[in-house]
Amino acid sequence: MRATGDFVTVKDGEIFFLGRKDSQIKRHGKRLNVELVQQIAEGLQEVESCAVTWYNQEKLILFMVSKKDLVKDCIFKELQKHLPSHAIPDELVLIDSLPLTSHGKIDVSELNKIYLNYINLKSEWKLNGKDELWEKLQHLWKSVLNFSEDPLKVPNESLFLNSGGDSLKSVRLLSEIENLVGTSVPGLLEIILSSSILEIYNHILQTVFPDENPTFIKNYATKRKLNDVNQEENNGKSLRQESIMSLKCDSEINAFIALSRGSQILSLNTTRFLTTLEHCPSACSSDLISQTNIQNTKSLNPPALIGTSKDPSCIAKVPEEETPVMGAEKMEFRVRWRSDTGKCVDASPLVVIPAVDKSSATVYIGSHSHRMMAVDLYSGKVKWEQTLGDRIESSACVSKCGNFVVVGCYNGLVYVLKSNSGEQYWMFTTEDAVKSSATMDPTTGLLYIGSHDQHAYALDIYKKKCVWKLKCGGTVFSSPCLSLIPHHLYFATLGGLLLAINPATGNRVWEYSCGKPLFSSPQCCLQYICIGCVDGNLLCFTHFGEQVWKFSTNEPIFSSPCTSASEQEIFFGSHDCFIYCCSMKGHLQWKFETTSRVYSTPFAFHNHNRSNEMLLAAASTDGKLWILESKSGQLQSVYQLPGEVFSSPVVWESMLIIGCRNNYVYCLDLLSGKQK
Repeated sequence: MRATGDFVTVKDGEIFFLGRKDSQIKRHGKRLNVELVQQIAEGLQEVESCAVTWYNQEKLILFMVSKKDLVKDCIFKELQKHLPSHAIPDELVLIDSLPLTSHGKIDVSELNKIYLNYINLKSEWKLNGKDELWEKLQHLWKSVLNFSEDPLKVPNESLFLNSGGDSLKSVRLLSEIENLVGTSVPGLLEIILSSSILEIYNHILQTVFPDENPTFIKNYATKRKLNDVNQEENNGKSLRQESIMSLKCDSEINAFIALSRGSQILSLNTTRFLTTLEHCPSACSSDLISQTNIQNTKSLNPPALIGTSKDPSCIAKVPEEETPVMGAEKMEFRVRWRSDTGKCVDASPLVVIPAVDKSSATVYIGSHSHRMMAVDLYSGKVKWEQTLGDRIESSACVSKCGNFVVVGCYNGLVYVLKSNSGEQYWMFTTEDAVKSSATMDPTTGLLYIGSHDQHAYALDIYKKKCVWKLKCGGTVFSSPCLSLIPHHLYFATLGGLLLAINPATGNRVWEYSCGKPLFSSPQCCLQYICIGCVDGNLLCFTHFGEQVWKFSTNEPIFSSPCTSASEQEIFFGSHDCFIYCCSMKGHLQWKFETTSRVYSTPFAFHNHNRSNEMLLAAASTDGKLWILESKSGQLQSVYQLPGEVFSSPVVWESMLIIGCRNNYVYCLDLLSGKQK
């Protein structure tokens, strides 16, 4: 006997084939065997033959060859009698015959092409007026939110996020609506994320039926009022025209190293402390700066100031390959500790290591339970816990002095907390949810953050004031990125705009319209700025706004890019279930196939046991953690967390820290063969 991956049942001494193990998918939070759906459908009287595909790991499509003319609703009603709700297909496509490969098996790739043509054909159908648009919008709303069997109308004031939607489902709804109306609808994604179904309908009407007056005009959206900021709209003008170089830090200056997602490593005030550290990874090899004299840093490369180290030994030319790479597993994970946050953890960890006593390193992270936590990196002991006003998806950022952590919240507030106690020091109010993570300017100490209210903000936390705000022309979901040379601040919007801003004044330097929403955060390096787009492209620009190249994947990119230490490669993930490595010229170096979509940002790091080896940590949404050799993409280790993962990993020494949707923050030791 050997394990073939087949599921069977035994009756009266005979083995009956049920399906393949690799036909298992997770849908609506439950395990489902795709072949079971096919078997049930084939058992229906009206069906001659059929096939089921898991299209783009998002939609369950039933392809059917019928014995007679069918009404689709009748088939769905029959399936509901025999299948649980999570197994009901999203769509039924009638075809004349099933396409087969040369080996006589069902050709899945050909079925996908048939469905793509079917979608394109649907997009050519013309709507017969406003009433049909409203009816079909209701149908799409219920379908995307997985309650299509609900016969009741969607209440006019229903909000997408409050009805069970999320950023992934919002992109699917956007795609379905644009397929329905046969054209792109500018600004629709922001409306989906922030407004009622009525307002979504009204917004679509303006594009599809511009000559007709909207049937519904009531605005259900409620906006918060600023109470910490002067209400005058300055459009990027500084609220107070004074030198921000004179910004004063808290009286006590701490020396520390801060690590955050995407291999961003910031070393502050550490020059005189470096000799006391027994170990420091890539960050310290290029001591990021002693901030006491910022004018002396102009000779350093910007990435060394804000992100990665310069290590020539990491530069390697990897042959271009079009096929995924798989190698022998050489390492393994062991859970060091896990900490219960009470609800899903979508935020990414911030790790702060004091230069004087690295053993007191702390992990700062928030969750949907409203809790912000500080956890001891080595032991997992909770140092403090602070309950904020709403869910936390924003990742924390440390202040220049090290005495504060800054985090955004769904209630529209930006919280400034004391890093040693969690005590609230200041709260700044925006007009909508803050899911963006703050970025700190080491030259001035200012903190920059975006909001769903479509504004970018520059905050002086020491004087407890907003220095400037800028209307960005779209919801700011992702996190800003700072370049020191040239001194530019980059923001991206769900309206598809990439903006370069002068950090001192808030004035626009340049902007570029990508045409589709930008969930990905921009990433700077010495020469370029890169960002992923919902249209599946990774875009690369110069610091002067000229597009240099674009690299195409098959699905949306929510993952933010991460550069290698040498800045010769850039890593990112895609919804097409691949992790990619590209050269800085936009050429594919390698790609690695995961088992699910890659939403989070990879993290490049030195192997703690072999310092000349560079590794890459990445997570897929099904909870798998992947450790790859960064030069070749070969798999070194894989670990399964017990929940979905949208958080990004951070690595210090041989410890990987990440949040999980099973409510826990994990710290895992990465062990080499000798340590096993």
